[in-house]
Amino acid sequence: MSGYRPWAHALMLLLALLASACSKQEDTTKKAPLPLVSVTTAATTRLEIREQSIGTLEGIMDPTVAAEVPARVLKILARPGQVVKKGEVVALLDPQDYTLQQNEAESEVARLEALLLNQQRNVERNQKLVEKNFISQNALDDLETQRLALKRQLEGARSRLASITHNGGKTRLLSPIDGKVEKQIVSPGDYVKVGDPILQIISNQRLRAHLPFPENLAAKIRPGLKVRLSTPTSDEEAEGILREFKPVIGSTNRAIDILVDIVDQPGWQSGASVTGNIILGQYDNAVVVPEQSVVLRPAGEVVYVIADDIAEQRIVKTGIYQDGNIQILEGLKGGETVAVDGAAFLTDKIRVQVQNQPEQAQP
Repeated sequence: MSGYRPWAHALMLLLALLASACSKQEDTTKKAPLPLVSVTTAATTRLEIREQSIGTLEGIMDPTVAAEVPARVLKILARPGQVVKKGEVVALLDPQDYTLQQNEAESEVARLEALLLNQQRNVERNQKLVEKNFISQNALDDLETQRLALKRQLEGARSRLASITHNGGKTRLLSPIDGKVEKQIVSPGDYVKVGDPILQIISNQRLRAHLPFPENLAAKIRPGLKVRLSTPTSDEEAEGILREFKPVIGSTNRAIDILVDIVDQPGWQSGASVTGNIILGQYDNAVVVPEQSVVLRPAGEVVYVIADDIAEQRIVKTGIYQDGNIQILEGLKGGETVAVDGAAFLTDKIRVQVQNQPEQAQP
């Protein structure tokens, strides 16, 4: 072929091979980047031994306003959802029957008062006649007996008037507590008898938390333990004391029902869910690290202690998992620096690059 130079082609191939070899040599001379980790200091803190459960809140004070006298419902003054105060009128019954009875009883009292006053005058007049021997003592005794009889009749009439007045006041139904109307049971125009329910009122001033716990905790639970409580309806947490628990394990859920009372907690509502943490005990000097610091290896659970940018693998024994931290029972001391982020990619004795100053783990 005209113009073909074999030596030139061979030269170009040789130059290409040399360039490739130089490039590989440069790649091998570059150092691999060091693993990047964040670190923290193992904290020594007081660690609570606690068990958590989700239960419900029950209103201890939820009275039903009922009729105390038979009458027709005239007006309902409080509707469901309305907040009422203790002593506030929440319903009215028809008082006409009691008004008529009261008028009749007042007339009877007035009649007997007049008769008694007149009889008292007769006794006084005849007393003077007896002193002058114009009439016998027997006649005066008869008048005195009649006066006493009228006095007793008047006392009975006054008692009957007081009873009618009292019953008439019962036509104004009052709220027995500060609370909220939960349910309206009757309507205006209904006739109610003594004891018939009219309104149901609930109060959140005193609540009771029902917390189910597994039956295997029965031996550890006792009255007097502290319980921390929270509910979705309020940002404020409450703290109570375990006063009692039902001795019978539930046949349907095999759980112990723990009862804790809550008093005057703003925003807490009857019927809401509640999360309870019962404090069974505590470790006074527990060593804790973040959960990310504990890595599972063939040797078991390990942490990597960082000293002079070198990672040292430590086999540890763990305890309680709580609030993003793990208790270390063996293998680590408080104050030592351990890897957090990036710990899962480390090996023993590897050099690392620390991206932050060590901070103490938050207990």
